[in-house]
Amino acid sequence: MRIFRYTARRIALLPLQLLIVSLIVFFLVRQMPGEPTFLYTGPFATTERVAEVRSQLGLDQPIYVQYTKYMQRLVQGDLGMSHRTSQPVMKDLKQRLPATMELILFAVIFSVVIGVPLGVYTAIRNSGVLYRVVYVYGMMAGALPDFWFALIAIFVFFYSFDLLPGPIGRLDLMVSQPETITGMYTFDSIVTANWEALASSSAQLFLPVLTLVFVFMPLVLKNAHSAMEDMLNSEFVTFARAAGLSKMMQWRYALRNAMPPVITVTGILTWFLLGGAVLVETVFAWGGLGQYAVQSVVNSDYAALQGVVLFSAIFTMFVFLLVDLAYFAVDPRMK
Repeated sequence: MRIFRYTARRIALLPLQLLIVSLIVFFLVRQMPGEPTFLYTGPFATTERVAEVRSQLGLDQPIYVQYTKYMQRLVQGDLGMSHRTSQPVMKDLKQRLPATMELILFAVIFSVVIGVPLGVYTAIRNSGVLYRVVYVYGMMAGALPDFWFALIAIFVFFYSFDLLPGPIGRLDLMVSQPETITGMYTFDSIVTANWEALASSSAQLFLPVLTLVFVFMPLVLKNAHSAMEDMLNSEFVTFARAAGLSKMMQWRYALRNAMPPVITVTGILTWFLLGGAVLVETVFAWGGLGQYAVQSVVNSDYAALQGVVLFSAIFTMFVFLLVDLAYFAVDPRMK
């Protein structure tokens, strides 16, 4: 029952946390240089025209009045209207969110599936060619800009060898979008048995995911290696070795106790990629949430930027709630 009580407490705190985030973001956004009024009126507008547009947008009212009206709409699920796209922010988020979630999901899965076994194996062996290769890779990949590696990958796989499609978005130009269920093309293609869309979306997804995995997987790999190495040198594993337990059993004990730090790093990586993948999205014309956030900042699109930050806050709280719940599964002391 402890895990259910813990989850209920975390969810109960969510409205208060979002209220605080919305308050901070609302006031900070309005301290940005520039104002959406001038995007509407243009550089040669008269003072009267600027004042008229400011009044239409409600920006001439006291800031506390603006915030009160914003919260009234927010409680009803209305995030406002984007000045740049002329669409409701909620609609914009629904269109762009699945693209980013698909990218993050595959990047995190492959980073964990490849990085954790490599980290554990090199911690156990702690020598040999593979250990040296992994060590050099871990030191090198963390120093490479993701957009630079993305451009190199495009040059090699698309331009030089023509093995993969170019960076034109999530689908080839001649392939129809699959029926929308989740908005993630690979999953929707499988559910609807649209194999043409599955092949196209998988091919387009390969290079962005490869870029993110290659650049960010060392975070998981090095953490798994360090945690496993510490556990193998711990007193309880030394005692297990002295008691004559098999190496497999020793490794099992060590791995179980090395997992909590790896889970934490995986959560941090998932959270970071929500905004950290923006350059990769730009290079591959992905049309995700990161690009939307950057364009909102550039264009002083208050409602859009507030919507992105609020969603990011919800996403972050959800990710770290899952991290905490995973601790219950792998750490007996939490129970």
